[in-house]
Amino acid sequence: MPAPGAPGARKAVARPTGGKVVLLAGGNPRIAKADGDAPVQAYIAAMPGWKSDLGRRLDELVVRTVPAVRKCVRWNSPFYGREGRGWFLNVHVFTRYVKVTFFCGASLRPVPPGSGKDENARWVDIYENGLDEAQMATWIRQAAALPGWDLT
Repeated sequence: MPAPGAPGARKAVARPTGGKVVLLAGGNPRIAKADGDAPVQAYIAAMPGWKSDLGRRLDELVVRTVPAVRKCVRWNSPFYGREGRGWFLNVHVFTRYVKVTFFCGASLRPVPPGSGKDENARWVDIYENGLDEAQMATWIRQAAALPGWDLT
């Protein structure tokens, strides 16, 4: 077996212990890749501290705004999308905030503040007690109307 870090070496993977969800760097829950509401709810339940309540509020807001929303977990993050239209947003936990990324965020008005290498993606970092539900609902509604991201 190759030494750690050598070509062909496998990255160490956190494994659940005693039925508990493992928290990865920054407190992000390690949830297996799966489709549907159940893995998203497992992710939300495992979010540490105040972030779990925020995750529940975000999930409820998405469902209220886009009633036929699809859900899945990929890369230890919940994704939300529309059948035949792709995925329009995902959520990811960090140490001090929760990041909500809109895959076609550059087309939203107003444009969410976070940006990086992908010229289309934009995000908002939500800190404790920092969720603007009205603005988030506006972004969710707009994002769901745009063609989304294909995970395949």
